[in-house]
Formats: sequence, C-alpha cells, structure tokens
Amino acid sequence: MKIKGFYRQLYSKPQKPSTKGFTVLELLVTVAMIGIVSAIAAPSWLAFINNQSLIATQDQVQRSLHDAKRSAKQNKATWQVSFREHNGTGQWVVHPRNVNTNTLSWRNFDSRVSIDANETTFLESGGVWRIQFNYRGHVNGQLGRLTLVLRQGGKAKRCVITSTLIGAIRTAKERPTQQDGKFCY
Repeated sequence: MKIKGFYRQLYSKPQKPSTKGFTVLELLVTVAMIGIVSAIAAPSWLAFINNQSLIATQDQVQRSLHDAKRSAKQNKATWQVSFREHNGTGQWVVHPRNVNTNTLSWRNFDSRVSIDANETTFLESGGVWRIQFNYRGHVNGQLGRLTLVLRQGGKAKRCVITSTLIGAIRTAKERPTQQDGKFCY
C-alpha cells in the first residue's frame, strides 16, 4: 500500500515549481547593484565626513579664541591660545600668558585634521603658534590666521582669522585663487 502511494507520487502530474525565495541570478544582480552604488557613494560619503571634521575643528578653534578673549576681559590680564602639532595630533590650550605650556592639559583636534604650517601666520615659537588678547579683549598687537587641513590631503582648508586689532575673529575657507600666497583668506 505504501509502495503504491510512492509510485503515485513519483509518476503523478508534475507540480508547479515553487515561487518562494530568489534565484541565484536575482541574488547576483542585487549584490552587483549594491556594489556599484557603494562604489559610487563611498567616496562622496567619506569626503562629506572629512569636511564635517574640518568644520568642527574650525569651530573649536574659533570658540577657543573667544574663550581667551572673554577670560582676558574677565581677569583683566593677558590670555592666549596656543596651538601645536604633538605626536601627529593637532592640539590647543587656552591659558594666561605667563603660564608654562608644558604643564597645561592640551586638548586634541579631530584626528583627521592638522595645522597647515605653510599658511598659518600666528606667532610661532618652538613649534607652538599663539595668539594673545590683552585685558580689554584686543589682539595684543598680533594679527594672523590658523589654517587647518585634512591629514589625508585634498584641497579643503578652513581657517580662523584675527583680522583687526580690537580682536575681531572670523572664519574662512579655501578659495580657488591665492591672496598673498595663501588660499585660505
């Protein structure tokens, strides 16, 4: 009896193939399309992330300058912001003028961002760039710019500029043409 049922199933009318799931060809086409879209989108996404890191670091630098200016006015003393590259990392610290910077707790930039020594015009001594603000919050006779670039290269630049003796602080980004040999102005 069981054998008759087996033969009946074996020689009965063929059933329709199952339509559940995907064929190998459909899976291969889907994987190929995902790969193509990823190859196109990945560089743009990485450029966007790097650009956002550069902008965030520019904002940190600008805030640090405003902090030093505010501290100088509040304490009626000269305060400064110091910047450096230390062990491959850009760093900054806000402090009174007469403090030894080696004893301070430096804060790090985003690891993707570094200081462009060629375009930075703040006063530099011993690998440390600085900008000072006097007791009125004015730039202590120093005008200049700190220019930031991506470590991985590229043309993107961001800078923070002290542009007047009364301590005006502004930001800028790279331009297609040079001014005074600098692209960030």
